[in-house]
Amino acid sequence: MELRHLRYLLAVAEHASFTRAAEALHVSQPTLSQQVRQLESSLQVQLLDRSGRTVRLTDAGQAYTHYARQALRDLAAAERAVRDVQDLSRGTLRLAVTPTFTAYLVGTLVEDFHARHPGITLDIREMAQARIESELAADRLDLGIAFSGAHLPAITASTLFTEHLGLVVASTHPWATLPGPLPVRALRDQRLALLSTDFATRRHIDQYLAEHGVQPQVAVEANSVGALIAIVRRTGLATVLPDAVTGDRPHLHAVAVDPPLPSRTVALLRRDTSYQSAAARSFTTLAERHAHIFGHTGDEPARTDPPQGAHGSA
Repeated sequence: MELRHLRYLLAVAEHASFTRAAEALHVSQPTLSQQVRQLESSLQVQLLDRSGRTVRLTDAGQAYTHYARQALRDLAAAERAVRDVQDLSRGTLRLAVTPTFTAYLVGTLVEDFHARHPGITLDIREMAQARIESELAADRLDLGIAFSGAHLPAITASTLFTEHLGLVVASTHPWATLPGPLPVRALRDQRLALLSTDFATRRHIDQYLAEHGVQPQVAVEANSVGALIAIVRRTGLATVLPDAVTGDRPHLHAVAVDPPLPSRTVALLRRDTSYQSAAARSFTTLAERHAHIFGHTGDEPARTDPPQGAHGSA
């Protein structure tokens, strides 16, 4: 049984005539009759009563055409759904990001993507990079935003931009008016509010300080960038955050440090497969266009970019 068999049968039932149905379908009457008989033969039942002046459905034909019409409607709906997905009028995009990106990257990208494709449902999750990669490999995510470095074999990474870390204080902090860079050794006497050690960013910071002989005075540990921003704004504590986080917050001030704090390469991760949904392709293009807003693209080397493993949070 093929789709044309269903269409031919329904046409004959609608017109109650092989002649008129053949004309409507633009096929010859013998061809139409042969195709309907093939369908009856495959089902081993008579679907049409041909004995009268008009052609009528048998009881079996009545039962069969009910489902035939529904099948054709469902197939037409499926075709429309495919076209909708391809033209981005509907669909779903499953995206995961490491935690620090929720503070400055996700909002801008989602705003632009939603404005372009309001019919696409975005499923956004925050998780550690190791989990992002395992979820991508298992096809439970479409895209991830994390850092370049060692990745699972099934993961492909595309460079977006270089993320620079910076020392951040409240705009009323004495360091906010320094005429030049702050020597890193000055951090020995400054109490800090930092991300918890669960974050790869914290380990990045600790490594930098250790390399310069600084034992930090950690007064507060937090597991969210938002908490650090609120704490630093209301206290004399300093923190270390991506430069992009402080760019549009006048109550915070970025302090240059000598030598500069380390940088990392931000990457868009996907499963190593030849297929990407239209929504994933569109988001990838959008993320690449926005890369210059948040840092230098991958064409420019980072100030310092030690290897970043694939098994930490942001």
